[in-house]
Amino acid sequence: MSGLIGKKIGMTSIFDENGKNIPCTVIEAGPCIVTQVRTEEVDGYEALQLGFDDATEKSATKADLGHAKKAGTSVKRKIVEFKGFDKEYKLGDAITVEHFIEGEFVDISATSKGKGFQGVVKRHGFGGVGQTTHGQHNRLRAPGSIGAASYPARVFKGMRMAGRMGGEKVKVENLRVLKVVPEKNLLVVKGCVPGHKNAYVTIEK
Repeated sequence: MSGLIGKKIGMTSIFDENGKNIPCTVIEAGPCIVTQVRTEEVDGYEALQLGFDDATEKSATKADLGHAKKAGTSVKRKIVEFKGFDKEYKLGDAITVEHFIEGEFVDISATSKGKGFQGVVKRHGFGGVGQTTHGQHNRLRAPGSIGAASYPARVFKGMRMAGRMGGEKVKVENLRVLKVVPEKNLLVVKGCVPGHKNAYVTIEK
């Protein structure tokens, strides 16, 4: 699906026409530069490669510099391919936040916040074991039994246990676009979006 690359600014809330307070996320979406045009004849499929957020030439490789020079732009920090654009674009064209319209729904993906090693209550939403009236001592957040002893005498694969949490690619679907602010390249969507502040996000129609 067509879309843009953006950067998560943070969360806020706005009031709708009925006076209801709606939590929302503010995203700096674009402008994205077309750095490569994929065609059926050359690549076997049609897509646009978009670049977002200028990088320093010092941190770029020679391949990156040559790739950006072909498009007549500076080296970009984030590059993503999108399919399904209605209009035709050529190298160096800019696609702005006006690609989206208020009221439509988008899918947003990003890398979630890394939480490090976490227990089962935080990682999987376990409720804790039992009540303290049943001889419970200090194991309120323990996972409890993870399998039988004599048979099958092992722990099954996929058992929900403590471990590293977060730092994975997460996609949130069907977020409604509440506001588009073209002069500031801002997109306001209903609800929360994965990732920390200033994290790169991919917005798809």
